[in-house]
This record gives sequence, structure tokens and C-alpha cells, in this order.
Amino acid sequence: MNLPLRPRRNRQSASIRDLVRETVLTPGNLIYPLFLQEGSENTPISAMPGCQRWCLTDLVREAGEAHALGIPAVVLFPRIPDELKTRDAAECFNDEGLVPRAIRALKAAHPTLTVITDVALDPYNSDGHDGLVADGGQVLNDETVAVLCQQALCHARAGADIVAPSDMMDGRVAALRAALDAAGFQRVSIMSYTAKYASAYYGPFRGALDSAPKAGDKKTYQMDPANAREALREAALDEAEGADILMVKPAGPYLDIITRLRSATTLPIAAYQVSGEYLMIKAGAAAGWLDEDKVVLESLLGIRRAGADMILTYFAKKVAATL
Repeated sequence: MNLPLRPRRNRQSASIRDLVRETVLTPGNLIYPLFLQEGSENTPISAMPGCQRWCLTDLVREAGEAHALGIPAVVLFPRIPDELKTRDAAECFNDEGLVPRAIRALKAAHPTLTVITDVALDPYNSDGHDGLVADGGQVLNDETVAVLCQQALCHARAGADIVAPSDMMDGRVAALRAALDAAGFQRVSIMSYTAKYASAYYGPFRGALDSAPKAGDKKTYQMDPANAREALREAALDEAEGADILMVKPAGPYLDIITRLRSATTLPIAAYQVSGEYLMIKAGAAAGWLDEDKVVLESLLGIRRAGADMILTYFAKKVAATL
């Protein structure tokens, strides 16, 4: 007997659809990126409607509200005053700098909140690059890694739970792990930006932090968007060097990379829904062409379905409240 195949039976009601759902999104899968700045005022970010650079007092409050909604972690991105930006990026490891003070304030107010910090030099570097720049314009690898180690140790001393190197320098995960362990910070995790592509989707973020390169581009260290196998090589290196979590950035245009890494490693996979992805959804919704709430949830489910265990998204607080 040839029975008719009727997959629709598993879609006929909300309760049945819940029972057979393969991918689940919860607030526990979300990481909330937060911009911060000096001073006592907040500054709206024009290119990222709904986002702002927070003063420390309001940063602590905003993080607490997100944590109360079930979001387990925040990641910090500082806007450093121009007068503190130098070619050696020394402000990045100032124990009384903006990020260490923010870490201490967050951990004091919200002890169960996981605090993740960005480890890279572009917010502090007068050249706007993720690494130190030689006179001829070359971004220096090993010299940069030495400074990144000082930055990570500074964040660990302040109480960071996870450091997230986003610089894409060679060998930085091994160096960070060795430096942290030698200083007694064996419990501080490393979330490596493993496959960070030289993407056009970062524009609004760079405007928010004034971190665009003053000359050249970032293609000598960030990955070519045309390459997929290269991401597997980077993942293997990061895992061997001691990374605890691997990240793909951006998320939406690189779902295939998330899936490839998910198949290649047992480590947790993070994915960053970046500022350009955020802005496209906000702009489409503002024009009346998209239902923002539905598109946001669908986009995040797609990232989860591709294999991401956790998602960095500016929609985190909004989505957590909806869920």
C-alpha cells in the first residue's frame, strides 16, 4: 500500500509545532554588546537607532536590566577620547582606564553577570588599526600580540570572566593563554574571534567607536570574504592554542562558516550579528517594509540553526523581553 506522505500533520497546531521544533532560542543564548564612554551622559548612535554609548552609571543599570531578563553575558566596547589614542595604544592596559573601571562596577553590582571584554587595539590606536602600525604602514603581528597580552591581563585583574581577542593576529590565542595562566588567571576564558571577515557590514560599529583605520584597510589580518576553508584552518589553530569558544563574525552572511566550524569542532561556537545586520533590519522596519520583531527572531533562529551556541546581538535585550 502506498500511503500518502503528509508532513503537514506535524504543522497543524501550535502545540504540535512546539513538540517537533528542532531549534530553540532562549535569552540564555544571547550576549548583549554594550558601548561605553567617559562622562555622565549617554550619547545616541545615529547609525544604530536604539543603541547608545553609555556612561558607567547607566551601563551598570542597562546590564542589570538585561541580566534580569535572563541574558547571561555582556561584552564591552569603549569609545576612547581622542587625546588618549596613541600609536602604542598604551591606554588599553591602563588599570584605571574606562574598561577596567566598567568591569569592576559591573561585577560589584551584578556578581552573576558574565563580563566579556574586547581585546584589540583599534579603539586605543591613533592609527585606527587592530594592531600596532609601523612607519611604512605595515600592521605588526608579534609586537601587537605583546600589547594584547598586557590588555588581557589588565581586564583579568579587573575581574573579566572572558577575554575576546578580535584582532586576528597570528598566535595571539596561545600568547594570551600563556600570559593569563602565568599570572594566575587560569579561570579566565578566551573567546577567540576565529573567523573574522574583512566585511563591509562593520561600518556603523566603527562610527560608534570612531575606530575606522586612518589609512589603508584591515584586509592583511581580517579574512577574505571569499574564503571558507581558511576558517577551518583558523579554527584548528585557535583550538590547539587554547581557545575556549570560537567566534564567526559577521553571522548572517556567513551561516555556512558557522555550520562548517560546528562540524569541525566540539568547542562552543559564538556568532556576532554585527552592526550592519542590525541597521538593515532597523531600516527596513522603519520604512514599514519589515515586521521588526518577526524578522529579528527569524534571523537569530537562522544563526542558531546554523550551529551557533551563543549570539552577540544588539537586539539581545529586546528579544529577551519578547521571549
